Amino acid sequence: MRCRAALRLPAVIAVLLITWGISINSFDVQEKARNILGFNYADQLKLQLKAVDSTTSAPKTKCGLSRLCPPDHFALNIQSGVANVIGPKICFEGKIIMSHVLNNVGSGLNIVVVNGQNGTVERFDYLNMQTGNPEDILAYLKAIKPGMIVLVASFDDVTKKMTDEMREAFVGMGSTLIKSVKHRDSWVFAGRVGTENKSLHERQAVNDAKTNAYEGWPGFVEVSGCFPKTKLTDDKLNGPL
Repeated sequence: MRCRAALRLPAVIAVLLITWGISINSFDVQEKARNILGFNYADQLKLQLKAVDSTTSAPKTKCGLSRLCPPDHFALNIQSGVANVIGPKICFEGKIIMSHVLNNVGSGLNIVVVNGQNGTVERFDYLNMQTGNPEDILAYLKAIKPGMIVLVASFDDVTKKMTDEMREAFVGMGSTLIKSVKHRDSWVFAGRVGTENKSLHERQAVNDAKTNAYEGWPGFVEVSGCFPKTKLTDDKLNGPL
């Protein structure tokens, strides 16, 4: 019996030594892996927390744009009405100012006037181009001060009461298409009063029986992007639109 016990003791010791050796090797392998990769579990946890924080704190785009606008620009999105059924929508700096849902749009020219320097919405209205007084409409357009940003979306027809003087007023805001807008055309525009530059934020869909999206009506048009803030130098407006 003593002989068997004596034989078992070395075997037990051998098993313990092998187990201890494997553990040490495993620990060494983990340490080497950490050194090679350059991080450990604590580092991984920090990276995960940082990723979550960056996701939750990332600034959001405005008005459905795919990118953020520079600090010296405003975000905007303008959609014309659809035929004479669905009203237009005008979004500025992440806020919908006018829309069919808000029930503050109407037939004719839907217009938002914004302070070009600080982005304050000064007023918004729809100019009735069906039954409105042309003199009142022209007086409204001429009363908008230089430097103001003007956002416009058509709904229904905008030409019945349109005069050449009204078209010239929009030309003075940077429009290049207003002179070609005809009966039932869809039109959207963003410009600045008193500028010598032509606006890049303008679209038109021509009423043409061959290409109309609806019976007697073209499809709606949309313009979106980043509009530069107003800069005043020597009392003259400058900067591209």
